[in-house]
Amino acid sequence: MTSHATAFTIACLQNRADNTDRGLDECVDLARAAREQGADLICTPEFCHRLYIDGDVFETGAAAQGEHAAIGRFRSLAAELGAWILVGSVAVREADGSRRNRSLLIDDEGAIVARYDKIHMFDVTLGNGETYRESARFTPGEYAVTADTPFARLGLSVCYDLRFAALYRALAKAGADVLTVPAAFTHTTGKAHWHVLLRARAIETGCYVVAPCQYGLHGKARTYGHSLVVDPWGEIIAEAGEDAAVITATIEPARVADARRRIPALDHDRTFEP
Repeated sequence: MTSHATAFTIACLQNRADNTDRGLDECVDLARAAREQGADLICTPEFCHRLYIDGDVFETGAAAQGEHAAIGRFRSLAAELGAWILVGSVAVREADGSRRNRSLLIDDEGAIVARYDKIHMFDVTLGNGETYRESARFTPGEYAVTADTPFARLGLSVCYDLRFAALYRALAKAGADVLTVPAAFTHTTGKAHWHVLLRARAIETGCYVVAPCQYGLHGKARTYGHSLVVDPWGEIIAEAGEDAAVITATIEPARVADARRRIPALDHDRTFEP
């Protein structure tokens, strides 16, 4: 774990994207409000730019990274505000035509300093007509990513990754003390699993978990909201409702080390036969 002694303020933005620029405009307004509240690092949800689902229509506003209007706007915004921004994810089109669900970390001068392509694709059938096949539209990533900031080392992930504990254990062992989980969690699964999974990932790793989530309707899909910040002991220290919101929390890196001293589970892994 990297050593960061100074507490800092993190913000989760909770917006609702559709098939227009509405979501992006809302994010920009919320980010300005977060900075006014003292946020040093501002985090947006998954597909914060565009998200619209209606049957076979799945609109996420994919574009090449260098030409992506939302990425350019977030870079300018970070420089304007003098704050770091984690763009939870946007849809990026690669040169070969494939698409990635990509999270981007932007520094306070507007430079992209890290990127993570979502590894686990949301291919599920929930019943009641809710079926999602993310792999039909996106190519999964292959690498876990940590990123250093002046405040803490981040471990990057996106939404459905949350269900795969091994990823977060690997990020923690690579030095992450804050795990980011930007999401567009469905309302169905959010009610059942969102809080318990986020708290479990914090407890298992001794990390802070920061999880901005979209809210409301996106065509016929509905997301859960309830953006959360969870401390390394598994306590929820900030939570939004199911509408547009900014939540902030104080992150104290020393508490990561303290939680791991009290329960050093990351040091106790053993190999075993299945």
